[in-house]
Amino acid sequence: MNLNLVWTIAMKDIKGITGNKQVSTGLIILPLIFAIILPAVFILLIRFVPLTDPEIKTVTNTILANLPNGEIKETITNLPSFTQQVIYVIINYLLGSMFLLIPVINSMMIALNSFVGEKERGTLESLLFAPITVKELFVGKVLSSFVPTMVLTIGSFILFGVITTVITYPMFDAFIFPNTNWLLLVFWLSPIITLFTILIEVLVSARSKSFQEAQQIGGLVILPIVGLFVGQATGMLLISPIILLIVGLVLLVINLLLLFLISKYNNRNTLFESQV
Repeated sequence: MNLNLVWTIAMKDIKGITGNKQVSTGLIILPLIFAIILPAVFILLIRFVPLTDPEIKTVTNTILANLPNGEIKETITNLPSFTQQVIYVIINYLLGSMFLLIPVINSMMIALNSFVGEKERGTLESLLFAPITVKELFVGKVLSSFVPTMVLTIGSFILFGVITTVITYPMFDAFIFPNTNWLLLVFWLSPIITLFTILIEVLVSARSKSFQEAQQIGGLVILPIVGLFVGQATGMLLISPIILLIVGLVLLVINLLLLFLISKYNNRNTLFESQV
Protein backbone atom coordinates (compact mmCIF):
# COMPACT_ATOMS: atom_id res chain seq x y z
CA MET A 1 0.00 0.00 0.00
CA ASN A 2 1.32 3.43 -0.98
CA LEU A 3 0.85 5.53 2.16
CA ASN A 4 1.70 8.75 0.31
CA LEU A 5 -1.19 8.20 -2.10
CA VAL A 6 -3.51 7.29 0.78
CA TRP A 7 -2.63 10.46 2.66
CA THR A 8 -2.93 12.56 -0.51
CA ILE A 9 -6.52 11.33 -1.01
CA ALA A 10 -7.33 11.94 2.66
CA MET A 11 -5.90 15.47 2.63
CA LYS A 12 -7.75 16.29 -0.60
CA ASP A 13 -11.06 15.38 1.01
CA ILE A 14 -10.22 17.10 4.31
CA LYS A 15 -9.37 20.32 2.44
CA GLY A 16 -12.64 19.98 0.57
CA ILE A 17 -14.51 19.69 3.88
CA THR A 18 -12.78 22.63 5.56
CA GLY A 19 -13.07 24.73 2.41
CA ASN A 20 -16.83 24.21 2.16
CA LYS A 21 -18.50 26.72 4.49
CA GLN A 22 -21.84 24.88 4.57
CA VAL A 23 -20.25 21.54 5.50
CA SER A 24 -17.73 22.96 7.98
CA THR A 25 -20.40 25.11 9.65
CA GLY A 26 -22.63 22.06 10.10
CA LEU A 27 -19.76 20.07 11.61
CA ILE A 28 -19.05 22.86 14.11
CA ILE A 29 -22.67 23.59 15.06
CA LEU A 30 -23.32 20.01 16.18
CA PRO A 31 -20.56 19.97 18.85
CA LEU A 32 -21.65 23.42 20.03
CA ILE A 33 -25.18 22.11 20.60
CA PHE A 34 -24.31 18.79 22.27
CA ALA A 35 -21.13 19.83 24.09
CA ILE A 36 -22.01 23.36 25.24
CA ILE A 37 -25.60 24.54 24.81
CA LEU A 38 -27.62 21.48 25.89
CA PRO A 39 -25.37 20.53 28.88
CA ALA A 40 -25.37 24.14 30.12
CA VAL A 41 -29.16 24.41 29.74
CA PHE A 42 -29.76 21.07 31.52
CA ILE A 43 -27.48 21.90 34.44
CA LEU A 44 -28.66 25.48 34.91
CA LEU A 45 -32.34 24.51 34.73
CA ILE A 46 -31.92 21.81 37.34
CA ARG A 47 -29.83 24.10 39.52
CA PHE A 48 -32.22 27.07 39.55
CA VAL A 49 -35.63 25.53 38.84
CA PRO A 50 -37.29 23.54 41.66
CA LEU A 51 -37.44 19.81 40.89
CA THR A 52 -41.12 18.90 41.14
CA ASP A 53 -41.35 16.28 38.38
CA PRO A 54 -41.64 12.83 40.03
CA GLU A 55 -40.21 11.16 36.91
CA ILE A 56 -36.86 12.89 37.41
CA LYS A 57 -36.69 11.57 40.95
CA THR A 58 -37.70 8.08 39.79
CA VAL A 59 -35.03 7.94 37.07
CA THR A 60 -32.33 9.28 39.40
CA ASN A 61 -33.22 6.80 42.14
CA THR A 62 -33.28 3.95 39.60
CA ILE A 63 -29.79 4.82 38.36
CA LEU A 64 -28.51 5.12 41.91
CA ALA A 65 -30.05 1.77 42.81
CA ASN A 66 -28.37 0.10 39.82
CA LEU A 67 -24.94 1.48 40.62
CA PRO A 68 -22.60 -1.11 42.15
CA ASN A 69 -21.73 -0.57 45.78
CA GLY A 70 -18.53 1.36 46.07
CA GLU A 71 -16.94 4.78 46.22
CA ILE A 72 -18.94 6.31 43.34
CA LYS A 73 -22.34 5.28 44.72
CA GLU A 74 -21.36 6.41 48.18
CA THR A 75 -20.18 9.76 46.84
CA ILE A 76 -23.49 10.41 45.05
CA THR A 77 -25.74 9.28 47.89
CA ASN A 78 -23.78 11.40 50.37
CA LEU A 79 -24.30 14.60 48.38
CA PRO A 80 -26.15 17.14 50.54
CA SER A 81 -29.07 17.80 48.16
CA PHE A 82 -31.18 15.93 45.64
CA THR A 83 -30.42 18.65 43.07
CA GLN A 84 -26.71 17.85 43.31
CA GLN A 85 -27.45 14.13 42.91
CA VAL A 86 -29.49 14.79 39.74
CA ILE A 87 -26.79 17.01 38.23
CA TYR A 88 -24.09 14.44 39.02
CA VAL A 89 -26.13 11.65 37.41
CA ILE A 90 -27.00 13.70 34.31
CA ILE A 91 -23.39 14.75 33.67
CA ASN A 92 -21.80 11.38 34.24
CA TYR A 93 -24.51 8.92 33.16
CA LEU A 94 -26.97 10.58 30.77
CA LEU A 95 -25.10 13.12 28.68
CA GLY A 96 -22.48 10.55 27.66
CA SER A 97 -24.83 8.74 25.28
CA MET A 98 -25.96 12.09 23.86
CA PHE A 99 -22.30 13.02 23.37
CA LEU A 100 -21.84 9.95 21.13
CA LEU A 101 -24.04 11.66 18.56
CA ILE A 102 -21.15 14.05 17.83
CA PRO A 103 -18.75 11.45 16.36
CA VAL A 104 -21.57 9.38 14.85
CA ILE A 105 -23.38 12.19 13.01
CA ASN A 106 -20.23 14.06 11.96
CA SER A 107 -18.51 10.93 10.63
CA MET A 108 -21.74 9.90 8.93
CA MET A 109 -22.09 13.19 7.06
CA ILE A 110 -18.44 13.25 5.99
CA ALA A 111 -18.29 9.59 4.99
CA LEU A 112 -21.58 9.66 3.10
CA ASN A 113 -20.15 12.36 0.90
CA SER A 114 -17.00 10.33 0.23
CA PHE A 115 -18.01 8.41 -2.89
CA VAL A 116 -21.43 9.94 -3.57
CA GLY A 117 -19.83 13.39 -3.59
CA GLU A 118 -17.28 12.20 -6.13
CA LYS A 119 -20.10 10.77 -8.27
CA GLU A 120 -22.20 13.94 -8.13
CA ARG A 121 -19.18 16.10 -8.99
CA GLY A 122 -18.22 13.71 -11.79
CA THR A 123 -14.73 13.13 -10.35
CA LEU A 124 -15.04 9.45 -9.36
CA GLU A 125 -14.30 8.24 -12.87
CA SER A 126 -10.93 10.00 -12.89
CA LEU A 127 -10.10 8.43 -9.52
CA LEU A 128 -10.95 4.97 -10.85
CA PHE A 129 -8.58 5.43 -13.77
CA ALA A 130 -5.81 6.85 -11.57
CA PRO A 131 -2.79 4.66 -10.69
CA ILE A 132 -4.16 3.74 -7.28
CA THR A 133 -5.65 0.55 -5.90
CA VAL A 134 -9.22 0.35 -4.62
CA LYS A 135 -7.84 -0.52 -1.19
CA GLU A 136 -5.76 2.65 -1.10
CA LEU A 137 -8.78 4.64 -2.26
CA PHE A 138 -10.97 3.25 0.53
CA VAL A 139 -8.33 3.76 3.23
CA GLY A 140 -7.87 7.36 2.10
CA LYS A 141 -11.62 7.95 2.22
CA VAL A 142 -11.85 6.41 5.71
CA LEU A 143 -8.98 8.58 6.99
CA SER A 144 -10.55 11.71 5.53
CA SER A 145 -13.62 11.07 7.70
CA PHE A 146 -11.89 9.65 10.79
CA VAL A 147 -9.30 12.38 11.38
CA PRO A 148 -11.60 15.46 11.40
CA THR A 149 -14.28 13.56 13.33
CA MET A 150 -11.89 12.62 16.13
CA VAL A 151 -10.45 16.16 16.26
CA LEU A 152 -13.99 17.51 16.68
CA THR A 153 -14.87 14.82 19.24
CA ILE A 154 -11.85 15.46 21.47
CA GLY A 155 -12.30 19.21 21.10
CA SER A 156 -15.96 18.82 22.11
CA PHE A 157 -14.93 16.74 25.12
CA ILE A 158 -12.59 19.51 26.26
CA LEU A 159 -15.27 22.17 25.79
CA PHE A 160 -17.82 20.03 27.61
CA GLY A 161 -15.39 19.58 30.50
CA VAL A 162 -14.70 23.31 30.75
CA ILE A 163 -18.40 24.26 30.67
CA THR A 164 -19.53 21.65 33.20
CA THR A 165 -16.63 22.41 35.55
CA VAL A 166 -17.25 26.15 35.47
CA ILE A 167 -20.93 25.62 36.32
CA THR A 168 -20.66 22.76 38.82
CA TYR A 169 -17.46 23.47 40.77
CA PRO A 170 -19.05 26.26 42.87
CA MET A 171 -21.92 23.89 43.71
CA PHE A 172 -19.84 20.84 44.68
CA ASP A 173 -16.60 22.55 45.69
CA ALA A 174 -14.94 19.68 43.80
CA PHE A 175 -14.38 18.31 40.29
CA ILE A 176 -17.11 15.83 39.35
CA PHE A 177 -15.97 15.41 35.74
CA PRO A 178 -14.58 13.32 34.08
CA ASN A 179 -15.14 9.88 35.51
CA THR A 180 -14.06 6.47 34.16
CA ASN A 181 -17.15 6.26 31.94
CA TRP A 182 -16.27 9.48 30.14
CA LEU A 183 -12.63 8.55 29.57
CA LEU A 184 -13.63 5.19 28.09
CA LEU A 185 -16.39 6.82 26.09
CA VAL A 186 -14.10 9.37 24.43
CA PHE A 187 -10.81 7.52 24.09
CA TRP A 188 -12.02 3.92 23.65
CA LEU A 189 -15.57 3.76 22.31
CA SER A 190 -15.66 6.97 20.24
CA PRO A 191 -12.79 5.99 17.89
CA ILE A 192 -14.25 2.50 17.42
CA ILE A 193 -17.82 3.67 16.84
CA THR A 194 -16.52 6.40 14.53
CA LEU A 195 -14.68 3.81 12.44
CA PHE A 196 -17.78 1.59 12.48
CA THR A 197 -19.96 4.45 11.23
CA ILE A 198 -17.45 5.44 8.56
CA LEU A 199 -17.12 1.88 7.22
CA ILE A 200 -20.90 1.51 7.02
CA GLU A 201 -21.34 4.89 5.35
CA VAL A 202 -18.44 4.46 2.91
CA LEU A 203 -19.85 1.08 1.91
CA VAL A 204 -23.32 2.61 1.45
CA SER A 205 -21.88 5.67 -0.29
CA ALA A 206 -19.87 3.57 -2.74
CA ARG A 207 -23.02 1.72 -3.83
CA SER A 208 -25.45 4.65 -3.89
CA LYS A 209 -26.12 6.91 -6.84
CA SER A 210 -27.17 10.03 -4.91
CA PHE A 211 -26.54 11.66 -1.56
CA GLN A 212 -30.24 11.43 -0.64
CA GLU A 213 -30.28 7.69 -1.27
CA ALA A 214 -27.13 7.17 0.78
CA GLN A 215 -28.42 9.39 3.60
CA GLN A 216 -31.68 7.46 3.94
CA ILE A 217 -29.86 4.15 4.35
CA GLY A 218 -26.86 5.41 6.30
CA GLY A 219 -28.96 7.40 8.76
CA LEU A 220 -30.08 4.16 10.41
CA VAL A 221 -26.75 4.07 12.26
CA ILE A 222 -28.03 6.80 14.59
CA LEU A 223 -30.92 4.70 15.91
CA PRO A 224 -28.87 2.57 18.39
CA ILE A 225 -27.39 5.76 19.92
CA VAL A 226 -30.87 7.23 20.34
CA GLY A 227 -32.02 3.96 21.92
CA LEU A 228 -29.05 4.07 24.30
CA PHE A 229 -29.95 7.58 25.43
CA VAL A 230 -33.62 6.67 25.88
CA GLY A 231 -32.65 3.57 27.86
CA GLN A 232 -30.55 5.64 30.24
CA ALA A 233 -33.06 8.47 30.48
CA THR A 234 -35.77 6.02 31.54
CA GLY A 235 -33.48 4.21 33.97
CA MET A 236 -33.77 0.94 32.04
CA LEU A 237 -30.09 0.87 31.08
CA LEU A 238 -27.01 2.00 32.93
CA ILE A 239 -23.73 2.49 31.13
CA SER A 240 -20.80 1.17 33.13
CA PRO A 241 -17.09 0.78 32.30
CA ILE A 242 -17.63 -2.95 31.73
CA ILE A 243 -20.45 -2.31 29.25
CA LEU A 244 -18.35 0.27 27.40
CA LEU A 245 -15.44 -2.18 27.15
CA ILE A 246 -17.69 -4.99 25.89
CA VAL A 247 -19.50 -2.78 23.35
CA GLY A 248 -16.13 -1.52 22.10
CA LEU A 249 -14.79 -5.04 21.66
CA VAL A 250 -17.93 -6.17 19.80
CA LEU A 251 -17.75 -3.17 17.46
CA LEU A 252 -14.04 -3.82 16.94
CA VAL A 253 -14.81 -7.32 15.68
CA ILE A 254 -17.60 -5.96 13.48
CA ASN A 255 -15.18 -3.38 12.06
CA LEU A 256 -12.80 -6.14 11.04
CA LEU A 257 -15.65 -7.97 9.30
CA LEU A 258 -16.69 -4.76 7.53
CA LEU A 259 -13.13 -4.20 6.34
CA PHE A 260 -13.16 -7.73 4.92
CA LEU A 261 -16.48 -7.14 3.16
CA ILE A 262 -15.36 -3.82 1.72
CA SER A 263 -12.16 -5.29 0.34
CA LYS A 264 -14.03 -8.32 -1.07
CA TYR A 265 -17.08 -6.76 -2.68
CA ASN A 266 -15.78 -3.42 -3.87
CA ASN A 267 -13.67 -3.12 -6.98
CA ARG A 268 -13.30 -0.76 -9.92
CA ASN A 269 -16.09 -2.42 -11.89
CA THR A 270 -18.55 -2.21 -8.96
CA LEU A 271 -17.76 1.44 -8.31
CA PHE A 272 -18.00 2.30 -11.99
CA GLU A 273 -21.34 0.46 -12.38
CA SER A 274 -22.80 2.30 -9.35
CA GLN A 275 -21.78 5.60 -10.93
CA VAL A 276 -23.47 4.74 -14.20
